[in-house]
Amino acid sequence: MAETKKTAPETNDVVKETAAKVETAAKEVKKTAEKKVAETKKAVEKVAADTKKAADKAVAETKKAAAETKKTVEKKVAETKKAVEKKVSEKKVAVKENVYVQFMGAEVSTADLVKAAVEDYKANNKDAVKTVDLYVKPEERTAYYVVNGVEGKVSF
Repeated sequence: MAETKKTAPETNDVVKETAAKVETAAKEVKKTAEKKVAETKKAVEKVAADTKKAADKAVAETKKAAAETKKTVEKKVAETKKAVEKKVSEKKVAVKENVYVQFMGAEVSTADLVKAAVEDYKANNKDAVKTVDLYVKPEERTAYYVVNGVEGKVSF
């Protein structure tokens, strides 16, 4: 086998050549790595943008659904309230009251006495009637009244 002996300057040239190749390879690796980093960064940014877009859409849909639910609940509450009020009003039974005062062969309806007291009050006052208190004294055949704080009397 024949051995080739190289001189120091030749060895030096081989080392320089190898170092140059290593440096070129390192630059290529760095360039490839930077390219991959840029591609990855771009992909991450796209995923982030897509995620934000999806999240914004989900939030908008949730808000819309919440508004629709609120509207539906308010409608149901109003319907229920109306139904309850109807049931309550149906349950109220109007009672017709007839009260008569009888004394020594005479008879008078309290409704007639209230009506007479209100008419007497209105003959002298223009205010709307808000309260009526009636005090019947059959022995005097007189009803004393207080309408809106104003006193008066009517005979029967």
